Amino acid sequence: MDINIKIQDLKSIIKEHAPLLIAYSGGVDSTLLAVLTRETIGAEHMHCVLVDGPEVPRRAVTAAINQSEYLKIPLTVREGVPFSRDLQKTNPHDRCRHCKLGTYTILKQIADDTGCTYIADGANASDLGEHRPGIEAFSSCGVIHPFIMAGITKQDIRDIAKSMDLPFWDKPSSACLYSRIPYGEEITDEKLRMIEKGEELLSDIGIRQARVRHHGLIVRIEVLPEEMEKILIQKDTVHTFFQNLGFLYVTLDLKGYRSGSMDEVLKLSS
Repeated sequence: MDINIKIQDLKSIIKEHAPLLIAYSGGVDSTLLAVLTRETIGAEHMHCVLVDGPEVPRRAVTAAINQSEYLKIPLTVREGVPFSRDLQKTNPHDRCRHCKLGTYTILKQIADDTGCTYIADGANASDLGEHRPGIEAFSSCGVIHPFIMAGITKQDIRDIAKSMDLPFWDKPSSACLYSRIPYGEEITDEKLRMIEKGEELLSDIGIRQARVRHHGLIVRIEVLPEEMEKILIQKDTVHTFFQNLGFLYVTLDLKGYRSGSMDEVLKLSS
C-alpha cells in the first residue's frame, strides 16, 4: 500500500479516537504518533504520558522530556508501578504483560483526568511477528494501536519521520532495561544499574546501537556488525570498564545486535 494512503488512514484513525492520550517513551514510534496527533487534532485534544521506573535509563527520560518540549508535545511524567518482589524473583517470560497492566492503570487515571477518550501506543505492524505479551495486555485493556490499524511498519515510521524532517527519524531503537536480563533470572537494581552504565559507556565511545545483556558473571555485548571494530579498537577500555562494573567475563556477540535476542530461548523450548 502506498505510504501516503497509510498516513491518511492513520490520520483518520486519530480523528476518530480523539481526544487521545498517548503512551510516550521518547522513541521514534511514540514520538511520531504524538507529532502526527498534534498536527491532526491539535495539542489541546491530546496528551502524552511517560511512565518512569527503574527499567527506564535516566538518559532516556531526560532526552524524552527535552524532545517533547522541542516538539511542543504536552507531556506528563509519572512514576510507574513497581514489580512485586515475586515478579522480580521469577522474571517470567510474560513479564511485559504484568508491566503493561500496571502502566495501564496509570494511563487510565490520567486519561480520565485530562478528558481523553482513548489511550494509544506506538506499537507497529512489524511488532506483530515478535514475542510481544505487552501489546496483548494493552489490547485487552482497550488501548488502541494506530500504526498497526493503519498497517504501518517500523520502516514506514522512520521513512515518514525522515520525510517530515523530524530530527529523531534515525534514533536508535530502545527497550526497557528488564529486557537485558534472561527470563527466570532475578531482576535487581544492581543488575539494572550495571546494564545502564555499560550502555552509557558504549554510547560515549561512539556506538549508536547497543545492548548489554546480563548473564551473571558474563556480559554479552550486542552491537551492529559494522560497529564491532569500534569495540575491538577500544577493547582494553571496554574490558576494564565492564570488569569494574562487576562482570568477570566480557564478551562480544558475533551475531550482532538484534531486537529481542533474549526471546530466542523461547523458540528453543517451543
